[in-house]
Amino acid sequence: MIQSNLPYDYDALEPYVSEKTLKFHYDKHHKGYVDKLNKLIVGTEYADLSLEELISRARGEAKIDILNNAQQAWNHAFLWESMAASGEMSPDGRIKELIEHSFGDVATFKERFRTAALTLFGSGWVWLVQDGDELRILPTGNADSPVGTHLTPLLVLDVWEHAYYLDYQNERARYVDAFLNKLINWKFAASNLREVRASKAA
Repeated sequence: MIQSNLPYDYDALEPYVSEKTLKFHYDKHHKGYVDKLNKLIVGTEYADLSLEELISRARGEAKIDILNNAQQAWNHAFLWESMAASGEMSPDGRIKELIEHSFGDVATFKERFRTAALTLFGSGWVWLVQDGDELRILPTGNADSPVGTHLTPLLVLDVWEHAYYLDYQNERARYVDAFLNKLINWKFAASNLREVRASKAA
């Protein structure tokens, strides 16, 4: 059975994400996807798989209901870890080096991420992913994610309207700016980096 978990208190992201929004987002949406997924897989060959295994197998077998709910469960769990209202406000170490290598500087990364978040039509997600020794910004629609691909997710922003409407109404830009400037958990992003330098030494 797949479990849902919020790794901090409902008010942990205030004032940028309110307790009211986080309760609504986690209790109604994240937990809803997990509950529906568990109903879909109970008593099936999917029941004992991890979320990552569920996503890869359901994608390959075109089990769309399982895929969508598994991706949304995984995406939301990753989202909570991608945000922290305290801690480092800017990247350092290897992730900073890779951002500068891939985008020129941190400010350019933020500009490009902001543009991707504001131009994504409808609902979806915006990811920072690792592609070998490069970092990329990847917008995905609806429930889609890079899980099960050659890309490694480092952090993500949810741009479904339910993620921000109670706090920011229709002003997605203010929500994106709060994420980029106040909420990114850079330590979590850095912890997701894969080591690729050794493979190039041969």
